Order: sequence, then C-alpha cells, then structure tokens
Amino acid sequence: MAGRLIAENRRARFDYFLDDTVEAGLALTGTEVKSLRNGRANIAEAYADVQGREIMLINADIPPYAQANRFNHEPRRHRKLLLHRKQIDRLIGAVQREGRTLIPVKLYWNDKGLAKLELAMAKGKKLHDKREATAERDWARDKARLMRDKG
Repeated sequence: MAGRLIAENRRARFDYFLDDTVEAGLALTGTEVKSLRNGRANIAEAYADVQGREIMLINADIPPYAQANRFNHEPRRHRKLLLHRKQIDRLIGAVQREGRTLIPVKLYWNDKGLAKLELAMAKGKKLHDKREATAERDWARDKARLMRDKG
C-alpha cells in the first residue's frame, strides 16, 4: 500500500483472523470522490458480499458532499468492487466453500490518485480468541514498560 490513507478498519484485526489481502478499485460517483478527497469515510461496519458474479462493498459510509445539492449520492449505497475475473472467482470460492468473510481493511489513494480498497479474507474470532488477543496485547505493553523502567 502506498499513498494517502482515507479510512482504516482498526477493529477488523480484533474481530477476525485476517489471511490474504487483495487491492480492489471502487466504482464511485463524482460526489463520492469529492467527499473522499475531503478525507471523510467510514469502513468500520463495512463488508464485501457476492452478488451474482460481482463483489459489492456494503455498508461503507461516504458522507454526502456539502456543495453537491440535489446531485448528491446515497451515503451507504452498495458500491461495486473492481477486480480481475480470476480474483473475483477466487474470492467467491473462498466465501462459498470455506465460509470466509470479505472485510475491508484500508481505504486509500494510490500513487495515481485513484481510490483503492484493501480487502482481506477473514475468519471470525470466537470470544476466547478475542480475550487471548487482549491478554497478549496487555502483556506486551507491560513487558515494554518493565524493560523501559529497568534499564
């Protein structure tokens, strides 16, 4: 990933085991692009779903552009993800056969100035996995503090 970050789904690493990541383009309208240029977006509750032979981004919030008046977009509309056919088939197979979920991790501008979405294949964590991750994070923080205080 290179470029300027627009939005990040920080909760994804806590709620899911993230495996393979794919960079996808987004089919956006003009007012959505302008709103993203202002740095306003939220992908915390978003996910990608298979609809037919396409993959759609669902529940991603791109707020309306203030200067767009009646030509504005719907903030939480379904947006088509732009991927190669082989990538789409591989992701559809993982979702249908292995029961994986497609979670957006980062939304950013690439070097050419295009909005890109980093999409990860994920498997949901159980409650005990989340507790274990929290305990490991707390121990790492305490260990760093002890090492800093000791010497």
